[in-house]
Amino acid sequence: MLPRQNIRNIGIAAHIDAGKTTISERILFYTEKIHKIHEVKGDDEGATMDYMELERERGITITSAAITCFWKDTQINLIDTPGHVDFTIEVERSLRVLDGAILVLDGVAGVQSQSITVDRQMKRYRIPRIAFINKLDRIGANPFRAIAAMQEKLGLNPILLQYPIGLEHDFVGIIDLIEMKAHYYEGENGEHLVIKPIPEQLQEEARAARDKLLDRISILSEEMTGKLLNEEEIPQQLIWDTIRQGTLNLEFIPVLLGSAVKNKGIQNLLDAVTLYLPSPLDREAITADDVTTQQQVKVAPDASNPLVALAFKLIEDEFGQLTYIRIYSGTLKPGDRLYNSRTQKQVRVTRLVRIEVDKRQELEAAEFGTVDRRSSSCSAPEYSRKLVRACDPAPKSEASAGRLRCWSPAA
Repeated sequence: MLPRQNIRNIGIAAHIDAGKTTISERILFYTEKIHKIHEVKGDDEGATMDYMELERERGITITSAAITCFWKDTQINLIDTPGHVDFTIEVERSLRVLDGAILVLDGVAGVQSQSITVDRQMKRYRIPRIAFINKLDRIGANPFRAIAAMQEKLGLNPILLQYPIGLEHDFVGIIDLIEMKAHYYEGENGEHLVIKPIPEQLQEEARAARDKLLDRISILSEEMTGKLLNEEEIPQQLIWDTIRQGTLNLEFIPVLLGSAVKNKGIQNLLDAVTLYLPSPLDREAITADDVTTQQQVKVAPDASNPLVALAFKLIEDEFGQLTYIRIYSGTLKPGDRLYNSRTQKQVRVTRLVRIEVDKRQELEAAEFGTVDRRSSSCSAPEYSRKLVRACDPAPKSEASAGRLRCWSPAA
């Protein structure tokens, strides 16, 4: 089993048609989860994450889908969410249980109406996130305008980690402002990441962008500030660590660039997910209300503790009812008896499966840190929790964001 620090529970959220599912498809391809890229509105069987017939017919995402993939030594549990406002509850219930997120923006339109909605949802649940400005190959693409809109309309503090090599039809790659190298994407599907020196005509602009990046993040690192004042070389690891610290503390939002449909920038996005987004151990502790003591308690992420899990989605299919859960503490096994705090009844988990879009994998156990892909089939109509607490599906107000209202069963 992978160490918990090598797990990322993330979702992708954006305005409709910003490219969420296209990005998800490339992520699955580059992580070798799939061996052929399917387009959202193509003539073939449709994108992997859009498994419903209506989704493939309309070319939109209607329901959130979960899948697991691996990038280098990191396990990524990914949820692709809908962008249409009519299905925003799918985004809400997904963000409720995620550790981190990718906010996708259209490189031409920038911040749109649903971008504001999903940003508000991320803030409500204090979700650390990175931003990906997509569609830089389109006419009118301007990532700098999109970044300005993030500041003005969303009130965020974006920091640009990359610089584009060309725009619109001339967009061919990006410059990594930390490594100060140019990245190009070759091969039929952009699978070959080629690193070259920065083009001479862009070196001055890239240096200016890097200086601005270091100046903005150095406020979180005395060591970096000292090196900058002494005009010393800044180690890459120090930059990565400082950006990660600021991201987890919600101080700023790392911004990456690319074009998913042209297969550019997705490998860098995967690297950013592993470098900057939190593991289950990095997230803020869950606060629960213990009915037995009438006090709030902190839920420690420990597999040996009593189970604390949140049931956040129910579905019905040909196999019966499935309940999606996020485990915050403890271990869940088939046969466990769980307490439903709402109905004040116990139910028994008969099966435990991992959901991979529309496929299932039987599990013998699930431990804390796992999310969404865990689905339990119970012998009663509703899911509950093992011996300790069960939670409301969402906070009641902005003030209660990040806190679960939980109840203990009677003795």
